[in-house]
Amino acid sequence: MAIKLWQKLLAEALGTFLLLSIGVGAIISTTAMHAGGVSILIVALAYGIALGIAVTAALYISGGHINPAVTVGMFVARRIGLRDTIAYILAQVVGATIAILVLMAVLPTHLGAAAGWGVPALASGITVMQGVMIEALITFFLVFSVFMTAANEKIASRIGGLGVGLTLVVLALFAGPFTGAAANPAVFMGPAIASGNFTNWYVYVIGDVAGGIIAALVCGYGLLRKGR
Repeated sequence: MAIKLWQKLLAEALGTFLLLSIGVGAIISTTAMHAGGVSILIVALAYGIALGIAVTAALYISGGHINPAVTVGMFVARRIGLRDTIAYILAQVVGATIAILVLMAVLPTHLGAAAGWGVPALASGITVMQGVMIEALITFFLVFSVFMTAANEKIASRIGGLGVGLTLVVLALFAGPFTGAAANPAVFMGPAIASGNFTNWYVYVIGDVAGGIIAALVCGYGLLRKGR
């Protein structure tokens, strides 16, 4: 039986809901435990493991994108149509936003506010251009890992979302202190919409989408291109 579009969108929304609930929940909990500071290791593990689970869970329904940058990359590589691309992105952002709204409802407001409700931000001394370049770089590697593992039919059934999740862990350990290591426009837009804080939104939209497009070109038209 063919999978319907609404089922794919539900899988993407739920997967992104899972990612943001666990990831931002970890940011808020570590902020509370460390008196205003955030444990990069704990947050990196939380986001990475949650992403691995979400990608694996949605893989055979929607492809397990869980990230607008991945979806745009798949569109560039001609693996998904324009209608589905737009619908996927909307579902991902909605899932991310609902996740933050749920956290706002169940967690103490002062703790969430202290953590900025998980809105990624540039560290002191990091310029906008540097932020865009860092986000583009880490998103390139994340989308590259998607194409080479979860979206690679030769190994997807064996590795699922594990490779993607582990990639996010190491990327977050590197870039977390500089940009928050979103590597995913929905990771910014969900918290931003829910909290009303859109500061430096272009870093996380332009940078992440650019990284995804470059990865799609490298993988879709280079490494994974089938011979004639």
